[in-house]
Amino acid sequence: MKQVLELLGFVALAQGVMGIVHEFTDWQVGVVQRIGFLDGYEVYASIALVVLAFALFAAAESVGRAG
Repeated sequence: MKQVLELLGFVALAQGVMGIVHEFTDWQVGVVQRIGFLDGYEVYASIALVVLAFALFAAAESVGRAG
C-alpha cells in the first residue's frame, strides 16, 4: 500500500509541476492543460496536484510506520 501511495504521489507531483512549467514557459508538457473543463484554471489545478502529492506522501509515510 505504501508503494502505491508513493507512486500516485509521484505522478501527481510530476503532473502538477509540469502544469506549472507549462503556464510559465508554454512548453507542451503535462496533462492538465489538455483537459477541456480546466480551461482557465490550469494553474489552480496544478497547484492542487502538488498539494495532493504532498498529502499522498504523508499518507504513505503514515501507512509505512503503522504496518
